[in-house]
Amino acid sequence: MANKITELFNIQYPIIQAGMIWNSGWRLASAASNAGALGLIGAGSMYPDVLREHIQKCKKATNKPFGVNIPMLYPNIDEIMNIIVEEGVKIVFTSAGNPKTWTSWLKEKGITVVHVVSSVKFALKAQDAGVDAVVAEGFEAGGHNGREETTTLTLIPMVKEHLEVPLIAAGGIATGQIMLAVMILGADAVQVGSRFVASEESSAHEAFKQVVVDAKEGDTQLTLKELAPVRLIKNKFFNDVQELYKTGPTADELKTLLGRARAKRGMFEGDLEDGELEIGQIAGLIHDIKPAAQIVEDLITEFELAHKQSLKITL
Repeated sequence: MANKITELFNIQYPIIQAGMIWNSGWRLASAASNAGALGLIGAGSMYPDVLREHIQKCKKATNKPFGVNIPMLYPNIDEIMNIIVEEGVKIVFTSAGNPKTWTSWLKEKGITVVHVVSSVKFALKAQDAGVDAVVAEGFEAGGHNGREETTTLTLIPMVKEHLEVPLIAAGGIATGQIMLAVMILGADAVQVGSRFVASEESSAHEAFKQVVVDAKEGDTQLTLKELAPVRLIKNKFFNDVQELYKTGPTADELKTLLGRARAKRGMFEGDLEDGELEIGQIAGLIHDIKPAAQIVEDLITEFELAHKQSLKITL
């Protein structure tokens, strides 16, 4: 399945395992890379010394390419970037910030840079900043999301219409059929998050993984738009947010309710009541927890079968 993305990253399949906070440590990243995808370590939930440890363990666990996802709003961003260079990481996915801030610096160090966006406007800004590829993520995705609320189905062709660098589709992708659909719409690859949360190697708490498997249509919703839009499983914390909204809260009141380490409590520690449970709408199609290698294999098998079936369609 060679194309621009597989050649850019030197991987077998055009599949990227998303770098997700509290879910994607070195075990998941190395397993995804060993299976022929591109594994990403999610730096957003790691102190600098913890990230260094995960990178070092990932290097020992795989001889295949892997990368690190870095939210640029991270408070220790300078230290994080220096660790990336010191540890010889060759692929960086940036998000939640201005790509101009670090892209040139990283590329001068010989690092391939990809930026995550939620709109055509920001895709073009990323391209102008010199990134090697762009991830366009629809608002079906779990976790923090764009304010535009543009779905993957409409976002991918609109970005493709204007973009010259390779395009990676994200948001609502958990099967090979969906992978084929977004690639027909113009994507060169897919970034898969929620499906890999429910993997054996994910660092998510087992209780959270089971909630993902049990989720049905309508169990997630985008909220906290005044702070940073985030898609969550509906639980006690989510309901508390909705109750607070009835009072016309200020941003500070919302921040007070959110508090600190809310996502860690939910996804990493398994507090299913008061934790923040970030997952995508596609959770309704995730019915089991399986090894990352099996997830990659299933995606490719389903993709190839769907492609063969599409060739038989006549009008």
